[in-house]
Amino acid sequence: MLRHFFRKTPLAWLQVKREKTRLAVALAGIAFADVLMFVQMGLKDALYDSAASPYAPLQADLFIISSGFENLQVVESFPRERLYQAAGVHGVESINSLYIGRGQWRNSQTRLSYTILTFGSNPNQVAFSLPEVNQQLPKLKLLNRVLYDKAGRENFFGNVPQQLQQTPSLPVQINHRSTQVVGTFTLGASFAADGNLITSDSTFLRLFPERKAHEIDIGLLKLRAKTDIQQVQAALQSRLSKDVLVLTLDELTTREKNYWSNGSPIGFIFGFGTIIGFVVGLVIVYQILYSDVSDHLSEYATLKAMGYSDHYLVGVLVQEALILAVLGFLPGLVLSTGLYFVARSATLLPISMTVSRAAMVLALTIVMCTVSGGVALRKLQAADPADVF
Repeated sequence: MLRHFFRKTPLAWLQVKREKTRLAVALAGIAFADVLMFVQMGLKDALYDSAASPYAPLQADLFIISSGFENLQVVESFPRERLYQAAGVHGVESINSLYIGRGQWRNSQTRLSYTILTFGSNPNQVAFSLPEVNQQLPKLKLLNRVLYDKAGRENFFGNVPQQLQQTPSLPVQINHRSTQVVGTFTLGASFAADGNLITSDSTFLRLFPERKAHEIDIGLLKLRAKTDIQQVQAALQSRLSKDVLVLTLDELTTREKNYWSNGSPIGFIFGFGTIIGFVVGLVIVYQILYSDVSDHLSEYATLKAMGYSDHYLVGVLVQEALILAVLGFLPGLVLSTGLYFVARSATLLPISMTVSRAAMVLALTIVMCTVSGGVALRKLQAADPADVF
C-alpha cells in the first residue's frame, strides 16, 4: 500500500517545485513556525532543568524535606530532630543537613543588589559531589567565607573569577554583611537564581540571622552499600512525622519541575507559545496549499475526467503537505540550533537541541501540514470535470 501511495510522489513534487517563489515562502513560513515551537520548548525545558540543577550534585541517596517545601524559591524548614530520628533507621549510614536561603549580593561597582541562592552545610562533611567544592571545604571552616559559582551572571555579580586571580580572597557584601569569597565552583544559573554560593552552616546563620540553627531545609541521607532504597524510604516515611517527606533524587527534582510546570504561570506561557507557533504554521501551509489547488483546479478536474479517483488526488495533496513539512523543518532545525547556542552563551541556561525535541517538532510539523492539507481538500473536492469544458 505504501508503495502504491508513494508512486504519486513525482506528481506531488512537480506541483510543489513548480512555483519557486511560492515554495520559498512556504518553507520560510514553516521554518518560522518550527523556530517558534523550538524556542518555546527549549526555554521551557531549560527552565525545568535549571530549576532542578542544584539538586543534582547533592551527595545523598535519600532526602528529607518539609511537606510544605514547594521549590527552591519557597523553602520551608523542618526540625533537625527529624534528621536524628532518621539516623536510627536500619540502612542509614550517615546524615547531613543543608540550609538554603536567597541572599542579596551587592555589586561593588554598580552598587546594585542581586539575588543569589546560598547553600550552607557543615564543612566537616561532604554535601556536594563537586570536586571543586570538596577541595576547598577547609577554607569554609573560617567564619564569613564563601565559594562563588563562576557560572553565575557576570553582568550582575561582576567578574569574580578574574578578580580572584589577583587576590586570594575578594571582599563582598551579602545581606549587608561583609564576607570573603575564597574560591569558585561551577553549578550554573537558573530561572530561580542568577548565581549560587556555598558556605558553612555557621556563616549561613550569620548571613541569615532570622534563621534558627535547629531548623534545616534539606536532610541528606547516605545509605549503606547494597541497601534497598525503596525499602528504607518506606521505613523512614512510616517512622517520621507527617510534617516531612522522604524522597529520592528523581522524586525531588520531579517535585521542583512540577512546581514550575503546574504551580506557576511560566509553564502555561511556554505551552501557549508552542500552540501559537503551531497555529501560525497551520495557517501558512493552508494558504499555500489552498492557493495551489485553486490555481490548478482545472488540471485536477481534467484528471478526474480521465478517471483518476478522489482518493488519488487526495494522496497527491497529502504528499505535497508532507514534502513541505520535511523541507521546512530542516532550516527550522538548523536555525533553532544556532539560536540555542546564542541563548546558552548569553544566559548560561542549559538549553540545547535534543533528539526527542527535534522528533516532537517534526511530528508536530507533519501534523500541522497534514491538517492544513485536509482543510484544503474541500477546494479539491469541488473540482468538477465539467469545469474543464
